[in-house]
Amino acid sequence: MNQVLDLVGIFVFALSGALVGVRRRLDVVGMAVLASMTALGGGILRDLILNVQPTAFSSVGYVLTPLAATVIVFFWHPQVERVMPVVNVFDAAGLGLFCAVGTEKAMDHGLSPLHAVLLGVTTAVGGGVLRDMLAGQIPTLLYDRQFYAVPAMLGSAAMAVLYILDLHGWPATLAAAVLAFGLRIAAVRFRLQAPLARGVTGQE
Repeated sequence: MNQVLDLVGIFVFALSGALVGVRRRLDVVGMAVLASMTALGGGILRDLILNVQPTAFSSVGYVLTPLAATVIVFFWHPQVERVMPVVNVFDAAGLGLFCAVGTEKAMDHGLSPLHAVLLGVTTAVGGGVLRDMLAGQIPTLLYDRQFYAVPAMLGSAAMAVLYILDLHGWPATLAAAVLAFGLRIAAVRFRLQAPLARGVTGQE
């Protein structure tokens, strides 16, 4: 079940990466690279920091899923753009799942709660940072206009607290993931943004 949820998250992250490739007028190879980095980059960074074999290399499905998303966007990107509100819901679910799983895995490997939270956030948003850098854009993490990193941070913190309370397994992971998911959906619904420095104004 965990692997199925993992692949769903990878798929929707890959869709967003491939769409960035279309908007940047990249060819199919560039689209595939952005899709793969968006979907797998955060998990690979996490596993390299933990000095374990990256989960992305443990199954063919982890490689084929971003490629399948690339093919879909390559042929039907106008249709994918139209259903992006639905995709964004799954993207929020992937964000919640990845931050919770990343934090739990870090705690399992003996990291402190603070470091585990940071690694959980890295798992959730690291792929997006790599995507933006490869696409020649300022990473959205640096200005969080879509209030993306904060829900991941709070979801990771919740997972760390539950772990400290000796609440492990899928119920704890699901609870932390639902928290991050709910905050992300609320941010989209109410157009929440992280604050700028005092006296600084911003535009969408």
